[in-house]
Formats: sequence, C-alpha cells, structure tokens
Amino acid sequence: VQLQASGGGLVQTGGSLNLSCTAFGRTFSSDAMGWVRQAPGKEREFVAAINWSSTFTYYADSVKDRFTVSRDNAKNTWYLQMNRLVPEDTAVYYCAADSKLLNLERLEYEYSGQGTQVTVSS
Repeated sequence: VQLQASGGGLVQTGGSLNLSCTAFGRTFSSDAMGWVRQAPGKEREFVAAINWSSTFTYYADSVKDRFTVSRDNAKNTWYLQMNRLVPEDTAVYYCAADSKLLNLERLEYEYSGQGTQVTVSS
C-alpha cells in the first residue's frame, strides 16, 4: 500500500495551496482519511480528517475555517485545501488513513505516506 502526497510548495502569507493524496494498492472508500503535519523541531500534529462518506469532517483548532478536507472515493484520493496560510503552517504534510477517524486525531493511524513540504514565507 502506498500513499502519495503532492501539491506542496512555497507560498507567501495569505496564500493558498491544495494538497492531494492518492492511494495505491488498496481501496480506502470505507476508511477515514486525513492529514497530519510536522514542523521542524516539533512533534507531529493532527490537521484534518474526513469520514468515509464525506458526511463528517474534523479539524485542529489552528486550521479551522482556513483548511478544508475532502475526498473522491472514485479516485481513491483525498485533498486538503489550505487558505490564508501563515508561517506557522510551515511543515511537512503527511496524508494518513485508518478505519477509525478518531485514530487519525490521536495520531494512531494505520496508513501513512511520504510527506509534501509546505513553506509559508512572511
């Protein structure tokens, strides 16, 4: 199973980026999907998650109202639209998946892929 994240880059404060993650080797249409991030010198932290049917989303307080998580089960892909970015959002962003959304929030997920770097300049 492989999760491939993409869409990171360098953006100025206030800018936007749209991350995507595509899974290969397994279908995740029945699983929760999400995003976590790790900034330099800091522990990994939960960012956002979405349940299998897209009827429930959950966000860290630091990104609420700025980030939007979504998914396309037909493409086995999920997304993170990031708006009004600030330097504190600078981190490597990892996509993750688990049968339980709560496990994503707890950073106890079963699947994760290589990250994509997001850098926000001031």
